[in-house]
Amino acid sequence: MLRPRSSTAKLPRQRQPVIGLALVCAGSIVLVSCSTVVSEMPTQVGGLPAGTPQRPAAAPEYPAVHEMPPPRTAAVLTEEEKKKVEAELAAMRAEQARRAKAKGLPE
Repeated sequence: MLRPRSSTAKLPRQRQPVIGLALVCAGSIVLVSCSTVVSEMPTQVGGLPAGTPQRPAAAPEYPAVHEMPPPRTAAVLTEEEKKKVEAELAAMRAEQARRAKAKGLPE
């Protein structure tokens, strides 16, 4: 009688833990050997350029993100100034639309 194909592909139960342990050990050895190569990679590839500055001995401080910025010195626009600026923008838009229409471009 023919044996099912899946039963021949299975490993004996006693060998499975040993093979798993061997794979884990081999993987860890590969990872450890790569870590030394990666840390020395710039030297192996040709080193840093001649004008590269040295790394600072102490790390720079983090920016103060929770401090509030100083108050603004510029004043807020008055209602008259806002209306003037809006009118200027509307006039510019109308002029651009007129020029585009004269050239036959879509608005």
